Amino acid sequence: MTIIFDILFIILGVWCVLKGADYLTEGAAAVARRMHIPEMIIGLTIVAAGTSAPELFVSVVSALKGTSDMAVGNVVGSNIMNTMLIVGVAAMVAPMKISKNTVKKDLPFTVAASMLLLFLAFDHFLGHVGGFMLLAGFALFMAYSIYSASRSPEHDSNDLVVQMSKLKSAIFVLGGLLLLIVGSNVFVDHASQLAFSMGISEGVVGLTVVAGGTSLPELATTVVAARKGQSALAIGNVIGSNVFNILLILGLTATIHPLQIEGITTIDMAVMLLSVSFVWIFCFTRLKVERWEGFVLLIGYLAYLAWLIISL
Repeated sequence: MTIIFDILFIILGVWCVLKGADYLTEGAAAVARRMHIPEMIIGLTIVAAGTSAPELFVSVVSALKGTSDMAVGNVVGSNIMNTMLIVGVAAMVAPMKISKNTVKKDLPFTVAASMLLLFLAFDHFLGHVGGFMLLAGFALFMAYSIYSASRSPEHDSNDLVVQMSKLKSAIFVLGGLLLLIVGSNVFVDHASQLAFSMGISEGVVGLTVVAGGTSLPELATTVVAARKGQSALAIGNVIGSNVFNILLILGLTATIHPLQIEGITTIDMAVMLLSVSFVWIFCFTRLKVERWEGFVLLIGYLAYLAWLIISL
């Protein structure tokens, strides 16, 4: 019965985190628009960070509660899921076109960020210095993104930011923050209890359950976009979120609270690096991920899950 309650609270926590991220993003973007901040900047910062808010809050709360493996596993697992499961399934639904910007900027930055994390956490510890280095990399990524976007034609983004009153904006921001904080605490507490009761390590829970819960929106959005033939933007956001996950989320988390990594192995981080490297190779020449390439990615993800289960 306890396990059933833990699962129900995990689902409730996921719902709170995802709804909180939506509300916070919409409210913050509306406030920024009222302050006459260019919508290009809103898209690159507030909206982009909003898609990574679930991972951010879950990882920070996990670290503060002393479950570092869940914090790191959340990021590593989300990135593996993004590049292998989400891209793989979406490409099998329909071949996915990749924008030149994703191939030239997002994918190389993701590969570099993955290599940096693998290097910094090689001794299974990520402290304040490593956190600052990751944050410095994130600052570089954002500076380059804003510079690149400023040289591109301004797009009409009326659909990006919803018009709303000051009161509604404030309610969305505060309500979103509250849902994120409450949902993250509920999610981490009951995921930890579930792992303890079933004899599963926090690292494995972070790599699977936690990562899956925070990556569900990207999976649904990308598959639907692929079916509609509008995959370039969706896949760009999925891959770009990997950079946010490593540089911003783990950087900020390690800066707030040093991470002692025990249950996340070098193999897990190597799989994360290899997965994004394969996607980069697949789309480097023709700017497309074909169905058979998506099948290869999906098989790779299933093999990784099988390895996790065998290693329990």
